[in-house]
Amino acid sequence: MVNQQLVARGIRDARVLEAMRRIPRHLFIPAELQDQAYEDHPVTIGCHQTISQPYMVALMTELLALQPHDKVLEIGTGSGYQTAVLAALARYVVTLERYAPLAERAQAVLTGLGIKNVEIHVGDGTLGYPEKAPYDAILVTAAAPRVPDALLEQLAVGGRLLCPVGARDYQKLLKVTRDQEGFHYSESIACVFVPLVGRQGWEEDPPNIE
Repeated sequence: MVNQQLVARGIRDARVLEAMRRIPRHLFIPAELQDQAYEDHPVTIGCHQTISQPYMVALMTELLALQPHDKVLEIGTGSGYQTAVLAALARYVVTLERYAPLAERAQAVLTGLGIKNVEIHVGDGTLGYPEKAPYDAILVTAAAPRVPDALLEQLAVGGRLLCPVGARDYQKLLKVTRDQEGFHYSESIACVFVPLVGRQGWEEDPPNIE
């Protein structure tokens, strides 16, 4: 996976590549779908959510340029796989998930792997987690109509934020950096993520959540 899907497509950060070599992706995927764990596409994980394709996980992590002392906020725990990658590269990760069953499953897998520098909360990710702000890096793993103001407020000076922004069915990956003068925006690749539902995101829930 790492050589064929990541290195071959331009991922160069050695720490990101090593983290994704070490973390067993299949453990974060429902048992009946684990044969797809290392393929280059998203995989459903329940609650109408997905685990992102490996390349997207690697690209977003590389764009964050994490340092060992960083404190990270992740919006959308999902399976917990992206969380584990972040935790391998940063000092501490706070992650928010809307759906309690996903949060519980992710916590079980992370605990089983001995990953201790993560705390998971169930709640509205569009509001962030101000109790532990500011954050050196913020990663949003769901698509928003715009970057939530609450997340911008919780980004530290010198920090980096990544968020898919656009319509519900098509987005651009937006990178925001913050310095003493304010916020600076740049676009990366086109992408398609599940919607970020919440007070500062999309209003409606997907139907028939199980």
